Amino acid sequence: MRLLRIGGVVSAIALAATMTACGSSQKTVDTEASASSGAGNAGALIGVTMPTKSSERWIHDGDNVKQQLEALGYQVDLQYAENDIPTQVNQIENQITKGAKLLIIASIDGTALTSQLQEAADNKIPVIAYDRLIRNSPNVDYYATFDNFKVGVQQASSLLKGLGVDGGKKGPFNVELFGGSPDDNNATFFWNGAMSVLQPKIDDGTLKVKSGQTDFKQAAILRWDPATAQKRMEDILTKTYTGDTKVDGVLSPYDGLSIGILSALKSSGYGTSGQPYPVVTGQDAELASVKSIIAGEQYSTIFKDTRKLAEQTVKMADAVLKGQQPEVNNTTDYNNGNKVVPSYLLDPVVVDKDNYKDVIIGSGYYTEDQLK
Repeated sequence: MRLLRIGGVVSAIALAATMTACGSSQKTVDTEASASSGAGNAGALIGVTMPTKSSERWIHDGDNVKQQLEALGYQVDLQYAENDIPTQVNQIENQITKGAKLLIIASIDGTALTSQLQEAADNKIPVIAYDRLIRNSPNVDYYATFDNFKVGVQQASSLLKGLGVDGGKKGPFNVELFGGSPDDNNATFFWNGAMSVLQPKIDDGTLKVKSGQTDFKQAAILRWDPATAQKRMEDILTKTYTGDTKVDGVLSPYDGLSIGILSALKSSGYGTSGQPYPVVTGQDAELASVKSIIAGEQYSTIFKDTRKLAEQTVKMADAVLKGQQPEVNNTTDYNNGNKVVPSYLLDPVVVDKDNYKDVIIGSGYYTEDQLK
């Protein structure tokens, strides 16, 4: 789990108020000009860029944002870059050229858009980073995401629960660790949250990482690629788990990686009556992984209701374009290397075989028929 991933005249007064509240400097303009400009943004074009359609969650994100913005009367240019940075760069530049009044960006590489964001600022176009923080730029106005450190804590806690540590089992348990894409700011939040729970258990011997790969750089999977995760798991199994030595658990930060990890495990004989799958975590409650949880393969996932993330982002966009101050609930934790970006964090939920009906079906995210 793809985190993490990231004014103009119409919004400058709102941004000035927000940044003053969190101790950052921000340009100001006349209040009356801001109000009159906001009134002129009815039906404005909003550019929305998402990383890829290869991940189910980004399709949901894009569709939800587009539908909710259009319901408010805005025009929407929704683009997917298929995890290609130059493509996303071109898409953003084209949206600026088309006259977009606001940009919502889920970045592929949170460090690769500095010049495009400067171009947006020069054209007085505010920017909202969607789920992934855009780094090293002063021209990121707001950030909407989930509590990503908490996601990592929940993944690690779920791993311990699945291993039985919470129930008093002492171990030692053999575990392996996977991290997200190093160019996604969310990935380090997930990792740090997880390790805040797991490191004490590694230190006291409850958990053993037999591969020795305990550093984020060793565990990271570029672009959250399932095939890369599968290959890394295969290599670990081949080099480390010989004879009767078995892996008991795998920290996986994203469902797509979990599927690849489970494929490697299956190829090595796991998933049989004599050798069940290890406890494997995940994130995003993708359909295939929820089905895998029901089937007793993947142990858990983290449900991040993208409908709510889209709703909050759309509220932010609407407020900015109306010259108002968007709602935020965090003005301290998301420093992009240039500024602390005012953020709104939503709460994630752990989902496993015990509660998927209540959380997933009960919320209407998937129907029971979809999970058959």
